[in-house]
Amino acid sequence: MITQLLGSGAVETLFPNGIYRYAVGGILVGAATALIYFGTGIAAGASTFLESTLSYVSDQERFQQYRPSRDWRVVFTIGIIGGAAIYALIYQGEPWSLTGSAWVTEIQPWRLFFGGILVGIGTRIGKGCTSGHGICGVGSVSRTSLVGVATFLIVAIITANLVAAAGVTP
Repeated sequence: MITQLLGSGAVETLFPNGIYRYAVGGILVGAATALIYFGTGIAAGASTFLESTLSYVSDQERFQQYRPSRDWRVVFTIGIIGGAAIYALIYQGEPWSLTGSAWVTEIQPWRLFFGGILVGIGTRIGKGCTSGHGICGVGSVSRTSLVGVATFLIVAIITANLVAAAGVTP
């Protein structure tokens, strides 16, 4: 179907490793999101991981609101990290060695740290993350999420172009 819409050359250009991985990934993400929603009645999202985790050790009201859902939220976030690690080991590195190429990046550590801080601030300002808004919100046709995802994309595109125009490279 995609080949018919875009033509075979465009598909091969856009998906040089084929679409199988993306299709399987999308199906797994969709199934996990549906499972969490049907099991808890809460849209899946990772932006509340810090508050959920702090609810284990803090009595502050701000964190206690996450007590009923904190266990699955922690498992959800660990699954995101674990899934990325497993993918990296299988497709990018040597499974028997933590020094394989799966654990190497050309990005300077200070940039990773600064980028993580900005993403964290953005998820709080945006009242959610790309998994919450992009998968659950757009999937349920939430106007707030549709505007949020459009904003995420526009800001990311502008930022990437400004950074590239400034000559910043990894």
